[in-house]
Amino acid sequence: MYKLYIWQSHDKSSGVGAFFMIEQTMPATRALSLRRTVVRMSGALLAFERLALMGLMYLLTALILVNVVTRYARFPIYWIDESAVYCVVWLTFIGASAMTRLRLDFAVTMLTERLSPQHQKLAKVISTGLVVVFGVALTITCVLWMDPVGLARAGFDGRKLAAETFNFLYTERTQTLNWPTWVLYLTLPIFAVSMTVHGLANLLEDLGLVPRTPPKGFELSELDGVN
Repeated sequence: MYKLYIWQSHDKSSGVGAFFMIEQTMPATRALSLRRTVVRMSGALLAFERLALMGLMYLLTALILVNVVTRYARFPIYWIDESAVYCVVWLTFIGASAMTRLRLDFAVTMLTERLSPQHQKLAKVISTGLVVVFGVALTITCVLWMDPVGLARAGFDGRKLAAETFNFLYTERTQTLNWPTWVLYLTLPIFAVSMTVHGLANLLEDLGLVPRTPPKGFELSELDGVN
């Protein structure tokens, strides 16, 4: 960001003269760049979440159809039920993250609708800030739970980590798919980080620090955006 200052002076020899001085404000430029980076990160995450939701919906539909057909043919596939359950879990968390950015999360407006417009804006800022706080707290909790530092110290040996810390996350496997459970549980830290980024983008817009940008790829009516 630059500021241009112009002074005019008069002298007898050259007539009217003008002096220019340009002042560069780097901190403001860096702050604006950081805000735009957060909004762009949120937009990229939202676009990826849209594709992930579409893929998981197709996958879930295919699993259910295959399950119905194989059961009707009396040749059921035993691992489809569990895979469909985990598919719904991933759909839930990814969808909740996308709803945060789309401002489709649930809100009780019995109190705020009776406030003045200025107080309503303040309440919205506080609510969005609490979403960011929750996302950060959940991220820290996931790091403590999954303990990547402890796993690295144990040589990425889940059994050794379980013997030292009684954290059996990396030794458990699913019942029918026989997959490592930590792979499926990755949806929690992913959700925590993405919700934090979306919450920061919403907070910047609520504070008026960046212009509010409409989401791409989502067609929302006026009644959809409750927040």
